[in-house]
Amino acid sequence: MNSLQKISILLILALVWISSGCEKDDICDPATATTPQVVLDFYDITNPTLKKNVTNLLVVGEGMDTGLAFNAVSTIKIPLKLTADLTQFQFILNYGNTVTPSLVNSDILQFNYTRNNIYVSRACGYKTLFTLDDTNPYALSEIAPSGSAWIKNIIVNQYQITNENETHFKVFF
Repeated sequence: MNSLQKISILLILALVWISSGCEKDDICDPATATTPQVVLDFYDITNPTLKKNVTNLLVVGEGMDTGLAFNAVSTIKIPLKLTADLTQFQFILNYGNTVTPSLVNSDILQFNYTRNNIYVSRACGYKTLFTLDDTNPYALSEIAPSGSAWIKNIIVNQYQITNENETHFKVFF
């Protein structure tokens, strides 16, 4: 065996040795469960067993300029704050109605909870799970027009917010 062959074999062995120490890429699998959003189902106040679609609903977080828009759906998912034990949203029904502006109606809904950070993996990092406050899981107030809150009742369906596969709140309007 000549010196060129020896060098070639050494290079091949070195490459095999170096590549065997590599780890797979740290990419979080999209199927991995991460921080869940709170799930709200909307119901007809006159027939509480019947789900009801919201029309032109805009949900704006406290201190935010833009919001999440929903239309003709009876279920929505919204994120909770990861850095505080409460999150407040303005729920604006019939948002953007220029034909009949008097139909635009805003309520404030505040969620009260505790947070638990759970390590998922090196690629995914941490996820936060939420537990609603036992005695005061939410606070509801109206904004405009005064005396006509569009959200009539709220029922907590699930105090543990650990996934998005179940309803956490039932909202009646």
